[in-house]
Parts: sequence; C-alpha cells; structure tokens
Amino acid sequence: MDISHFRREYLKGGLQRSNLAADPVQQFSEWFEQARKTDVPDPTAMILATVDPSGKPSQRTVLLKYYDNDGYVFFTNYESRKAREIENNPRVSLLFVWLELERQIMISGTAQKISAAESAKYFMSRPKESQVAAWVSSQSHTLSSRQMLLQKFSEMKKKIGEGKVPLPSFWGGYKVKPDEYEFWQGRKNRLHDRFHYIPAGDGWTIERLAP
Repeated sequence: MDISHFRREYLKGGLQRSNLAADPVQQFSEWFEQARKTDVPDPTAMILATVDPSGKPSQRTVLLKYYDNDGYVFFTNYESRKAREIENNPRVSLLFVWLELERQIMISGTAQKISAAESAKYFMSRPKESQVAAWVSSQSHTLSSRQMLLQKFSEMKKKIGEGKVPLPSFWGGYKVKPDEYEFWQGRKNRLHDRFHYIPAGDGWTIERLAP
C-alpha cells in the first residue's frame, strides 16, 4: 500500500535555545505539565527500547509512574522479556510522543531495579484487581488461551478473598538514570527543532541538532 501522500505540516510552534531550561529534568517537567493540561491522551505513556544479547532491539509502551532528578520509574514483571534484556544490558531508551503538541522527548540511560520497599509502596496503591493481575500474568511467556488467563485471575481473587494482596517477588520497578536527552518540536517544511542535552561536569551542555 502506497501511503506516501499522507502528510501534514507541523505548525504549532517552535523551540529556541533561549527558551530551554539549563536542567533537562526541569525542561521535561515543563513539557510534561503542558501535555497533562492540554489533555494529551496518556501523557505518561513512554516507549521503552531494549536489546537482547544478539543486539536485536525490542520496544513496548510502559507507563511513567514517577520521576525525580535521579531518574524515571516504571513497573513490570521481572521475568518479562524487557526485564531479561535489561538484566543482560541495562542501557535503555525512553521516548515520549505527544503528537497533539507536535513534540517528542528521547531519554537514554541505564535502568536499575528500585528497592522492594519502593515497589511495595506503589504496588499497594494499585487497585486490588491490578494487584491480582500481577500475580497471574507470566508476562511475555506463551499463553494457551485468554480463557486460561481469566480462570487463573478468578481463582486468585477467590483465594485472596478480602485479604491484602502481597507483593510478588517477581514484580517491581526500574529507575532509568538518564545520561542523554533530546527535545524535539515539529516545524514547518520538516525543519524541526531538536536540542540535545549531554552531561558536562556538574551540569549539561545543550546542542542544536539538524532536523
């Protein structure tokens, strides 16, 4: 199918070096708040890229649950494909795509497990059904049928009853500690604005990149 005629111009604004925060976390926060207030669907959704031992990449969408100056946190099954690949190579990339604002943010860094206490704190804040689901999903492993999954879910709910759902030993969070950022703003005629943050001493160097 030829879809080469699909095209639109990016006209919602530009990005100037003088408008950028010196700290990329501050810049991220400013853009994230704008995305949240503009009703961008799922502004916390981010594409996580990992590679397997042979160098084959894989990507999936995960949800950002919190961030600070030290990194960006998401949660997953520690036996999933992404977790196995992170175990082998903790270098990962995150990509936020907010097309309603014609913006992207790329963050590269190293993923590290957070503490069990931190994972438990978040786990206990989830709806009970989501807690149960973490127990019954052998994430990324072959599943014979959806009916089997639903049966396991029902059996686990019945087993737990009114009690609290414990944190699975195979489930928890990762924090991606960044060492590179890129902020992208779409522009007319494909002459987009791109700014690259890289570490420099105790701060960051900011470079404009060709679109």
